[in-house]
Amino acid sequence: MSDKSTSEKSGKITEEKKPPRLAQGREHVVATVDEIPPGTHKLVPIGRHGVGVYNVNGTFYAIANYCPHEGGPLCSGRPRGRTIVDDDVPGDAVMVRDLEYIYCPWHQWGFELATGTTAVKPEWSIRTYPVRVVGNEVMVQA
Repeated sequence: MSDKSTSEKSGKITEEKKPPRLAQGREHVVATVDEIPPGTHKLVPIGRHGVGVYNVNGTFYAIANYCPHEGGPLCSGRPRGRTIVDDDVPGDAVMVRDLEYIYCPWHQWGFELATGTTAVKPEWSIRTYPVRVVGNEVMVQA
């Protein structure tokens, strides 16, 4: 599949090739461990919307790049923790489980990377995929 775009210099329409989509229903080597350092992620072209592969303190997670609320590109959002009320200090809140949640950039719906669940509407949880590391390769079953 390709997209047409206009060159800024020449004004001509050119064809840009998108990376090929990986087939669903099988295991794919998506990166080396070094390519996704802790605290970062990589979007891989699996399925219709892609899959975000996240490294959270050395543990890898894979989640669909699709927010069920309005179809937003979930993996363009920022990974963060979850804010909870601090029972020790009235009126205070603390961030827990840093980087273990992804928040949609459109409306800030948060999803747990490990399970795909959301507190906003649990029945709208999203798909997660098994990830394993073999040697230095990160593999996703999708």
